[in-house]
Amino acid sequence: MEGLVDSAYWANKRVLVTGHTGFKGSWLCHWLTRMGAQVTGYALEPVSNPSMYNLIGLDDHIKSTIGDIADLKSLQQLITRTAPDVIFHLAAQALVRPAYQDPLLTFETNVTGTANLLQACRELNNPCDVVVVTSDKCYLNREQHHFYVEDDPLGGIDPYSASKACAEIVTASFRDSYCRESGANIRIATARAGNVIGGGDWAEDRLIPDTIRACSANTPVVVRNPKSIRPWQHVLEPLSGYLQLAQKMRSNRDLCRPFNFGPGKDEVLEVGELLNLAAESYPKIELEYSSDEGPHEAKLLMLDAGAAKSALGWLPKWSAREAVHHTFEWYRAWREGGDMKAFTSAQTDDYCQV
Repeated sequence: MEGLVDSAYWANKRVLVTGHTGFKGSWLCHWLTRMGAQVTGYALEPVSNPSMYNLIGLDDHIKSTIGDIADLKSLQQLITRTAPDVIFHLAAQALVRPAYQDPLLTFETNVTGTANLLQACRELNNPCDVVVVTSDKCYLNREQHHFYVEDDPLGGIDPYSASKACAEIVTASFRDSYCRESGANIRIATARAGNVIGGGDWAEDRLIPDTIRACSANTPVVVRNPKSIRPWQHVLEPLSGYLQLAQKMRSNRDLCRPFNFGPGKDEVLEVGELLNLAAESYPKIELEYSSDEGPHEAKLLMLDAGAAKSALGWLPKWSAREAVHHTFEWYRAWREGGDMKAFTSAQTDDYCQV
């Protein structure tokens, strides 16, 4: 595979991925195994049926441990036993509406779970690079036309956003308290990605999966906030950023800090614009607009990924139109009974060759 993600670097690396049974975690594990990494996963069972994890047969290619990120003892035992070279922390409660319904579980998973992981890493005797994945929603969003940069204030009105801001603060505390010394084994960075789309996402109350479910049921897609603006990007875009960050931070301690990964500033789209693009690739989409906006959710959110571009050489490869096209091509292949492991591999190769 060509590009800034160096396959040779990942060959035989011991990599732990928390949240490996989820949408982004499955894509990341698949990419890592194809580059020859020795991947261990730690997560709850897949929460959806179908699931990306099962469709691409990851159980046959990684060492999977089913466990709760809130279980410090189990996490410590796994990390001590596997002695990973790199950890990607993706385990999280990742949805805004469920966070309203169960804020305590959200804070336990997203905040205490992150602290558990970092505490367990302190027991390691080998060098290890840790990329903690949070969210673009960690910023104090004032709903202004502003592209957020990494030193903007953190905050959150809703429980989900607040939990991600807290996870950033917890990570910074561990990094500054235990990882700044020149001889420290652990190096820690955080990654804040925009709204991620791609095949294999079946989460409830998320735009693309809701669209696929509606099409499968021959019902309209209910659209609540068609004018909401998000930094949409294909899942392979931020994953390439996480991989490049981990590659470079071992030799450059200055990279142990937060990084945004989002589309170009001219690629942000309204919800309605994204669905219109989707209808070009998946023509059975029928839209129904609702006046019920639900609980508060940011309507305007944009990221500035300039730091990742200048410090890592990372650049998004696919336009918003291409990201939507590849996403719905994946779901079309699934609907037609395709080999989704092979199809996912082909999309990854296409991305790497751009």
